[in-house]
Amino acid sequence: MDSTIILISLLLITCIALSTTSRSLKKLKHPVVLLISSDGFRFGYQWKTPTPNIHRLINDGTEAETGLIPVFPTLTFPNHYSIVTGLYPAYHGIIDNHFIDPDTGENFNMASHEPKWWLGEPLWETAANNGFKAATCFWPGSDVHKGSWNCPDNYCRFYNASVPFEDRVAKILSYFDLPSHDIPVFMTLYFEDPDHQGHKVGPDDPRVTQAVARIDRMIGKLINGLEKRGVFDDVNVIMVGDHGMVGTCGKKLIFLDDLAPWIRIPADWVHSYTPLLAIRPPSGVPSSHVVAKMNKGLKSGKVKNGKHLKVYLKKDLPKRLHYASSDRITPIVGIIDEAFKVEQTKRSRQECGGAHGYDNVVFSMRSIFIGHGPRFARGRKVPSFENVHIYNMITSILGIEGAANNGSMSYAQNIILPNP
Repeated sequence: MDSTIILISLLLITCIALSTTSRSLKKLKHPVVLLISSDGFRFGYQWKTPTPNIHRLINDGTEAETGLIPVFPTLTFPNHYSIVTGLYPAYHGIIDNHFIDPDTGENFNMASHEPKWWLGEPLWETAANNGFKAATCFWPGSDVHKGSWNCPDNYCRFYNASVPFEDRVAKILSYFDLPSHDIPVFMTLYFEDPDHQGHKVGPDDPRVTQAVARIDRMIGKLINGLEKRGVFDDVNVIMVGDHGMVGTCGKKLIFLDDLAPWIRIPADWVHSYTPLLAIRPPSGVPSSHVVAKMNKGLKSGKVKNGKHLKVYLKKDLPKRLHYASSDRITPIVGIIDEAFKVEQTKRSRQECGGAHGYDNVVFSMRSIFIGHGPRFARGRKVPSFENVHIYNMITSILGIEGAANNGSMSYAQNIILPNP
């Protein structure tokens, strides 16, 4: 009698397991990639506080062992758009969070939705070009009508910072409740934290730790929801950040007005002060003259913190930055040392906080890369790499034809497992 009960129990367990597998395979007719961004998630934050859900992805997946390398400038919009196009900012056009088109005088900002600003082909457009559905939940550029992508109803959400993180997770999970042919093959999910807190208080404040813990809870909700639907192990989840964060203080300031003995830099020449100094002199003022005079003053020892700023003609910037091939980039670019800031003139109130945007060789600018799912090896560590390789990685997983880009297809394919 006992043996009969045990046999029946085993048969029931087997049937349930087979049924679950069958539902999963039936549900996902095509590989699916979910790309998650936690803005400003500096490499190392995953150890600031217990993050069991993020570490579940790490332990059962593939991780960039010393972090993901952002593109220069290490800012939110340039990096998010590089991740989904595989292009450096000079080629996809979003060269800063804010900039001026030198031909039209128009200003780009983070609410600019005209397709003329957004060059290249982002992954949601690539998916549409290949006849597949994509879904975006708050990714820079995703609400721009461009090419074959028209931000379709129910599959594209216009950015709204007031939408709770829980609702964003729920929206992504709802796609897996659709019939198989309606499930998007590519999805994005975006969280503003911990960047929001990092700017206010710097990376070492307890409020950043709390924000990291909150992100981990959101990853837990996502995992639980995917498990309930029987698809967690079948979805390729890629979790990244766009850049890191470093603490800044008022004492680490460089003032352009202090260069007056060598050259006067009017405020209307300056398109951006910090963390990327961008200067466009008027016609008739040679950029080479401005650069020479500025660097002479900065090296004189008479400008406070002057040694922490080096000014270049954009054509002379280090080639590794890939930051020259665009007219949108000003002819003069200043590279500021980590944690320092440039301002026009002295101010009475000086405060501490956090910043990013510095040279991408700076370790504090690194973020995270975690891949989990059928195309990622369990417990694998890979060397750090630039985020422009992610585009090719995702098109390879999806088995679709991608657009030309700056990433390496062979490098991307070395990170993922061969297609079974």
